[in-house]
Amino acid sequence: MRWDALFADLEAQAEALAASERAAEADERSRIELASLRWHRRLDAAVGAALQVRLAGEVTVRGRVDRVGPDWALLSEDAAREVLVPLAAVQAVGGLSRYAVPEETSVIASRLTLRSVLRAIARDRSVVQIHVTGGGGVLDGTIDRVGADFVDLAEHPAGEPRRRGDVRSSVLLPLAALAALRRQR
Repeated sequence: MRWDALFADLEAQAEALAASERAAEADERSRIELASLRWHRRLDAAVGAALQVRLAGEVTVRGRVDRVGPDWALLSEDAAREVLVPLAAVQAVGGLSRYAVPEETSVIASRLTLRSVLRAIARDRSVVQIHVTGGGGVLDGTIDRVGADFVDLAEHPAGEPRRRGDVRSSVLLPLAALAALRRQR
């Protein structure tokens, strides 16, 4: 009988030690996985969530995350307005679940860069409002061209379509100067 109790006690200790080692290994794997995760991938897991995004130029955007690309995020502020945010301009994000872990991104989605999205906006001639980093203010107009690292913006009155007679000036904006781009849906 004493042998049975001794072996039962030893087996219980071994099982507790094995469970403890498995838990420690799972914790370590989680830490390693988290250490390799880039911050913008957490936004992928937040599609559909309402967030507050603080940007360079003291701009804060509040909205629902609609899509996330490799270097941009699209948020819906309300039913009528959306905001394109270059990830390089993001300074802080509030409202993310600490448990948000992304799924794999499709190859096609990973190739839709900020320049690709800006070219599409230029093609459909959307009227935009661009917030510029570094206290550069807000510019209203239509994107005429998108280069490798810049956009040409035809400045004209806010909310009005681009008409030759209404264009006040043409401004070259480096992509690094874009904090946010708003447009009507």
